[in-house]
Amino acid sequence: MIWLLRHGEAEDHAPDDAARRLTEKGERQSRAAGEALVRLGAKLDACLASPKVRARDTARLACEALGLEPEVTEALRGGDFDLEELTAGRGEVLLVGHEPDFSRAIQLATGARVELKKGGLAAIEGGTLLTLLRPGQIREIAG
Repeated sequence: MIWLLRHGEAEDHAPDDAARRLTEKGERQSRAAGEALVRLGAKLDACLASPKVRARDTARLACEALGLEPEVTEALRGGDFDLEELTAGRGEVLLVGHEPDFSRAIQLATGARVELKKGGLAAIEGGTLLTLLRPGQIREIAG
């Protein structure tokens, strides 16, 4: 299974887009995503994150509940990436990154046309979109 988590809410402005940090709300969203994944029974083998600060921090905060150490990869910095190539041989994987990249990846993998909200979570398995959760739904699951 492949899980895709869009970074949490981030600052509107920074001298460098890659340096934009999470807001307090974004930090709460990130922690809630990790807790929700635990409650959903996700058995993650790896977490791959974009090197942009907001995504890297989202991954770090979400992975606290999962007992994982995120791995930063340039493939998720922005733009198209090959979902199958990126996750091959890694087992169940959490990817943390950006829009519109994740929506495109979901569409290519499943045919579903979606928009992943900031702090939103999706799960794909075998070419099927299993779940698409908004931040409010994630909060409810996380408790």
